[in-house]
Amino acid sequence: MRYMLLIYANEAAMANASNEATYQISAAYGAYTEALKKSGAWLAGDRLRPTQSATLVRMADGKTNVLDGPYADTKEQLAGFYMIEVADADAAIAWAARCPAASSGTVEVRPIWELTEYPSER
Repeated sequence: MRYMLLIYANEAAMANASNEATYQISAAYGAYTEALKKSGAWLAGDRLRPTQSATLVRMADGKTNVLDGPYADTKEQLAGFYMIEVADADAAIAWAARCPAASSGTVEVRPIWELTEYPSER
């Protein structure tokens, strides 16, 4: 089964981290990613740019509303993700617990809704 590991972190703390701390965090993520790949669980993953670079799009009354920059002022922001394929939720939770973000932020484990049937084209 496929799962998303959604990584939430404090952007301000990350931006203010020392060079040494940034290096250590990068090394920890590198080792974690390599472990995922070696296990065969890794499908995809990446870091996201800060929320200031985000664009929100909503439709209201048939009009497109676009808002640049962060929308919500929250303690943690979505900072990255991993898509993994493992046997069950327990295995996904075990991988989430190993993620560097689990010690300083939050890792949300979300099963992917597998689409097995698509509507026929007309």
